[in-house]
Amino acid sequence: MIELAESVTGRPRIIAVANQKGGVGKTTTTINLATALAACDKRVLIIDLDPQGNASTGLGIARTARERDTYAVLCEGLPITKAVQATAIPRLSIVPASVDLSGAEIELVEQGRREFKLADVLCDARGMDYILIDCPPSLGLLTLNALVAADAVLVPLQCEFYALEGLSHLMKTIERIKRSLNPRLEIQGVVLTMYDKRNNLSNMVAADVRGHLGAKVYDTVIPRNVRVSEAPSHGTPVLVYDLKCVGSQAYLRLAGEVMRRERLAA
Repeated sequence: MIELAESVTGRPRIIAVANQKGGVGKTTTTINLATALAACDKRVLIIDLDPQGNASTGLGIARTARERDTYAVLCEGLPITKAVQATAIPRLSIVPASVDLSGAEIELVEQGRREFKLADVLCDARGMDYILIDCPPSLGLLTLNALVAADAVLVPLQCEFYALEGLSHLMKTIERIKRSLNPRLEIQGVVLTMYDKRNNLSNMVAADVRGHLGAKVYDTVIPRNVRVSEAPSHGTPVLVYDLKCVGSQAYLRLAGEVMRRERLAA
């Protein structure tokens, strides 16, 4: 557990990394974008909101070290400052997740302000420039909490045939939340993941998504890269595992785009 220092920048910027489809690169994007932002001298906190806890595993947090986790924060009243753990990456911290979080969807249903639980606890998460929330692959109550707490949504989108169909559902959900629960919520951007320039389908999907969403799609694409796939098994981001690989360089460029968009939104 580490203490959260008072931020000289004031309230941190909260970004939910969300897509209801599984296997699109949400956790990989969360971990490596956070690492890239930390490398740019930003103080970053990851909230692992997925009961699978892959973001925690990918940053080397042992399962035996997750008693103070997001479940305890959301359902047991543990102050978030008591759940924050340092990682091996300078300026990058995490509130880990354990399998206990899988029961949160049920436990939160009968509680008051159930959609605002995460937003309420994040009021105490000071001393950070960015908070990235790794959402589960669903549009349930945990993801709803993330979207209500967030300033913006970053959507990883795999270059596959049904990509736009799932994205349309997510966009409608974001719009409903913006109207009824969180008027400041916006789409920070859509990042194309698992892109293979040799594959005609990847090129077609990329062109289709850019045609529908225009400037909302980041210029940076995240390529298929074996080093990106290997890094989680070593409990480390790919930027630490192999800084020079094409995946690492793509995440560094993505961090630059995110920060530029944040400056324009300020």
